[in-house]
Amino acid sequence: MRILAFGTYDVRSHPRIGVLLEGLRAAGDDVVEVNVPLGIDTAGRVAMLRQPWRLPLLAYRLARCWALLALRGRRAFRAHRPDAVLVGYLGHFDVVLARLLFRRATIVLDHLIFAADTAADRGEAPGAKLRLLGALDRRALRSADVVVVDSDEHAAMVPADLADRAVVVPVGAPAAWFAAGPAPRPDPDVLSVVFFGLFTPLQGTPTIGRALGLLAADPRIRVTMIGTGQDRPEAQRLAAANTAVTWRDWVPAEDLPAVVAAHDVCLGIVGAGPKARRVVPNKVYQGAAAGCAVVTSDTRPQRAALGDAAVFVPAADPPALAAALRELADDPPALRKLRDAARDRAREQFAPAAVVGTLRARLTSIPGSTHR
Repeated sequence: MRILAFGTYDVRSHPRIGVLLEGLRAAGDDVVEVNVPLGIDTAGRVAMLRQPWRLPLLAYRLARCWALLALRGRRAFRAHRPDAVLVGYLGHFDVVLARLLFRRATIVLDHLIFAADTAADRGEAPGAKLRLLGALDRRALRSADVVVVDSDEHAAMVPADLADRAVVVPVGAPAAWFAAGPAPRPDPDVLSVVFFGLFTPLQGTPTIGRALGLLAADPRIRVTMIGTGQDRPEAQRLAAANTAVTWRDWVPAEDLPAVVAAHDVCLGIVGAGPKARRVVPNKVYQGAAAGCAVVTSDTRPQRAALGDAAVFVPAADPPALAAALRELADDPPALRKLRDAARDRAREQFAPAAVVGTLRARLTSIPGSTHR
């Protein structure tokens, strides 16, 4: 197939679209990109939509990016004649432009997040803003012929009249994460644990912080917490008694796989909100690909994705999380087995070529598509 990847996405900040492109290329598809990054991350976009006075900046940046996208997109479309146009993650606005530019094309939207759902998870109260974001979600979904989501739970959120457009494609992990691990253990007597993220409510980092506080007297467990965001101050306060915790603001995207692979355990999410029960976070896929044991919340989509290749703990339960880490520190053979199981699971199901299978099947079933 011939695919035109289109939009203001940023692969460095949002690896999901990178996984899709890697997978399509690995499957033999001819992929051309027309990409002008907007330069505003997920938190920034949601903040702008929640704070109307910031919308002129978003409109200005979008206008600049769209002028280039329109020029380059038309040129690439004429030259490439794609079977489908894939609009990258955070493409709520970009998919509307794609629909206007490529009226007869099959438009695919990577709809990893629902704007209204994300804003509600981050504390937005019901009201006009959430209704506006809900309308933005519906407009984006209606502009696409195929809607890519990451779990059955998210597929169920697609409006009933558009439900047949949804296809579930796991987030997966880029090839760089598989190349990074598993790394040798620098100290076999110490359990090294890593978390990386934006410290959003979905991730449940205050629960992680409280669990780390409970582990303050255990010298066998060392933890690296990477990232900044809404809940970091509270997480750091709750973990303050534990001097074996290292806090890092962030790690460059190209260095992060190696940093994570140097640890025994990668923490997923432990948030208790509705959104946390619907997702499998990218750090779960990436940590498994890097050869880490994965410890994450006990939810249906995460169990479906990981099977017996992870340790599952109740959401929002600091003692349970602390106990799970102690058990892994107590049992090195079990830790090795879990690391191997996570790595094997990732190779079989989370590699880019594996995750795009359902998307390719959907595209090749559309009348007029080609396959080579």
